[in-house]
Amino acid sequence: MGYVAQAVMSLAALAAAGSAFCGPPPYHAPRNALGQPDMQGVWSNATFTRLERPLYVPRVVLTPEEAAKGEARVRAGAPLPDGVEVGQDDSERVTFDTGDGYARVRGEIRSAMIVDPADGRLPFRPEALKRLGLDAPGSPLDHRDNPEERSITERCMGGEDALPPALPSPDSNYVQIVQTRDDIALYSEKYHELRVVRMNDRRHADAAVTSWEGDEVGWWEGDTLVVETTNFSAASLARYQRLRISSGAKVVERFTRTSANDLMYEFTVTDPTLYTQTWRAELPFKASRARILEDACHEGNYSLPDVLAGAREEERSAVAKGGSR
Repeated sequence: MGYVAQAVMSLAALAAAGSAFCGPPPYHAPRNALGQPDMQGVWSNATFTRLERPLYVPRVVLTPEEAAKGEARVRAGAPLPDGVEVGQDDSERVTFDTGDGYARVRGEIRSAMIVDPADGRLPFRPEALKRLGLDAPGSPLDHRDNPEERSITERCMGGEDALPPALPSPDSNYVQIVQTRDDIALYSEKYHELRVVRMNDRRHADAAVTSWEGDEVGWWEGDTLVVETTNFSAASLARYQRLRISSGAKVVERFTRTSANDLMYEFTVTDPTLYTQTWRAELPFKASRARILEDACHEGNYSLPDVLAGAREEERSAVAKGGSR
């Protein structure tokens, strides 16, 4: 074999080895008619993974054995009483909509969305924990002096994935994305909430103009949609589980399509009033064939009157026993 032929074969072998070492080329999202990365469609973030690492789970990144143990615990507590089920799955059966296990992110099994801090827990300031009543034993929802202190999800004012940052919920985890030249709409099935992101203009509204979901502006960074939200209403402080977002917070979300069926969702929260640091979380969305259905909440929401009635009864009992109201 001649020198040239040997050199060509050697270069081909090196190229093949380099290709095998580097792995497959990075995925690039298809473009829509506007030339934007195409993220349109229905996506679901249904999962066992929640925002914070549960205290009974040892770490954020789990071994397969730890994941199996944690998933078994979740499944054991997942069914609702008396066979009641909520939500829907891709076959449009009525189901408990928490997915089929913990989220897998870059090959890791995650017990929490939060990855910074590394312990997967919200980095509350001690004084904020005390002021919000989150330092007491039991659920934060045990504190029930008036309706305004209940979470906005319980009051049907905003679904878990309908307000930034978007979180998975026990039901209705479907979000539909619609893109136009000037705006991007994110429509949540839960409480049929609609977020409209202004594109190509990073100027926020006057700070005096606030709303439940805040003021949202967006732009493209390559294949990634970046959404920055400020101007939150002080009335939307209490969100889902222990999450709190103050009126001075800034939330930056990043949506990146990583395959035909996967949309990586990452976000940071900067809120020095409540937290000791900017914290970061991530969770994948999965493409879905489900139809967005109409979601009702207030029509069947008996929990709030019952909870408040219980609190008033406790107060009356205390008075009857000689205590103060």
